[in-house]
Amino acid sequence: MPNDFPRSRRVAEQIQRELGTLITTEVKDPRVNLATVTDVEVSRDLAYAKVYIGVLEMQSDPKEVMAGLNNAAGFLRARLGRLLKLRIIPNLKFIEDTTEREAQRLSDIIDSAVAQDRDHHQE
Repeated sequence: MPNDFPRSRRVAEQIQRELGTLITTEVKDPRVNLATVTDVEVSRDLAYAKVYIGVLEMQSDPKEVMAGLNNAAGFLRARLGRLLKLRIIPNLKFIEDTTEREAQRLSDIIDSAVAQDRDHHQE
């Protein structure tokens, strides 16, 4: 019987929940104030975790947020070690998730095209 919900996925979801809380409540770096954890991918051996971070570009510079999180990676890993019941706590690698920004950009392009088409048909 195949495992429909592998352990690495369960661990990733738990890390996502805990990191979301830790980033907002315990990281004191002001660069990280509006970062949200959008997804976590954990390797099969649980040694590494890619943490995808969403950043509202209007309010924060994404590069600064990533620098702040990578600075706090050791602290966050240590805190996860206390919260999670795992023998191995994954090394954290923070990656900017640009999905929301790209979706907004595409939405703006579509809105602009619709407005141009509407203006063209009214003439």
